[in-house]
Amino acid sequence: MVKIQLMIEGGKATATPALAQSIGPMKIPINEVIKSINDKTAAFQGIKIPVEVNVNDRDKSYEIHVGSPPASELVKKELKLEKGSGTPNREKIANIGVEQVIKVAKQKMGGLFDKTLKAAVKSLAGTCNSMGILIEGKTSDAFTRDLEAGKYDKELKEELIEVSPEKKIRLQEQFAVIQERLKKEQEKLKAEAEAKEKEKAATVAAAAAAVPAEAEKAGKKAAEVPAAEKKAPEAEKKAAAPAAEKAAPKKK
Repeated sequence: MVKIQLMIEGGKATATPALAQSIGPMKIPINEVIKSINDKTAAFQGIKIPVEVNVNDRDKSYEIHVGSPPASELVKKELKLEKGSGTPNREKIANIGVEQVIKVAKQKMGGLFDKTLKAAVKSLAGTCNSMGILIEGKTSDAFTRDLEAGKYDKELKEELIEVSPEKKIRLQEQFAVIQERLKKEQEKLKAEAEAKEKEKAATVAAAAAAVPAEAEKAGKKAAEVPAAEKKAPEAEKKAAAPAAEKAAPKKK
């Protein structure tokens, strides 16, 4: 039995090198296999999904097993996002409602190790956090604390999966306020970093300017020494002259 694992966009499988190299030597029509894969994954259009093709190398028969899409793919589909944030700690790209998290968690329940819906929602909160997505305007840590405190027990008990139009508007307004706050925080951090760079540059410039001044001062000092040494012998000569005259014998 040959097992071929693929990750494809639903309904859009193509003849990849991995598929061609595995199936080609067995003389199984690759186009037939691709059509079967696309038929089985057509419901997942726009979502990347794992697929396993099991080929019996004796009778050339094959089976196609479609796995559960990654949680991140389901979240992107739910929010109509192309990709998550590249810097999730600084850049937030969306605000999801707890009902939408419950919806994705229910879709993933079969593929997660979590035994309860609440545990699955908690796992999904971590996925959202890694993508730069807020939940009810909160980071995953804050949301999880509220979840454990029972704030969303009603939604979990009723397994609500749809966000009302009114709540969608509130989530958007909430997200706009948070984005504005984050923008100001980033601008403040940028200004502080620039101020530190300017201060550092000024310190370096001052140190560089001090070097020639010290050198000039040292040069003046060095020039004063020979002059002082020159004056000293002259002073000694003048002091010694009277003594020499006194000591010299007088002519009779």
